[in-house]
Amino acid sequence: MKNIMGRKIGMTQIFKEDGSVVPVTVVEAGPLVVVQKKTVEIDGYNAIQVGFQDIKEQRINKPMKGHFNKGNVAYKKYLKEFKVENPDEYEIGQEIKADVFAEGDLVDVIGVSKGKGTQGVIKRHGFGRGRESHGSKFHRAPGGMSAGTYPGRVFKGHRMMGRMGNERVTVQNLEVVRVDVDKNLILIKGAIPGPKKGIVTIKETVKK
Repeated sequence: MKNIMGRKIGMTQIFKEDGSVVPVTVVEAGPLVVVQKKTVEIDGYNAIQVGFQDIKEQRINKPMKGHFNKGNVAYKKYLKEFKVENPDEYEIGQEIKADVFAEGDLVDVIGVSKGKGTQGVIKRHGFGRGRESHGSKFHRAPGGMSAGTYPGRVFKGHRMMGRMGNERVTVQNLEVVRVDVDKNLILIKGAIPGPKKGIVTIKETVKK
């Protein structure tokens, strides 16, 4: 399965040859560096660990320094594992660039959504509101929670006010519109999770 990490730059639009306009999200994808290989014999599964974005030496602790020095690779800010069928196809220090994907590929994008703090049920769940007239006394309240006598409690999972956003989100079946290998850019049709400069993972879609 093809995978890559990237940083969300923002949204724009591009024109196709037929003149149609396509909204796209620009992702700075890689380059990633292979930091470690994991095998079934030693770790119980096949995977590679990759690093993304350089970081100053004074910003990482001694255990992480030893981890990078063991593979003789540059210090990286973000580490992630990708499962692979054959780790021997990769070498420690090898770079993985945006060209793992091509125009027309379908991908899933994983990111952390924007945090919106504590919100009420209207903004968080799309509840309807009450009348705004003076005597109604019901404007943005959540309404009934449960029956009184039985069950006499609020069921777990009931939609109520609370923290909104700041959670892992996967958007599936997005199309890769363009790949710029020289600038390490992947242009993906539509919106993807997270704020600008947020870290995202792009992988081959599981639902074709």
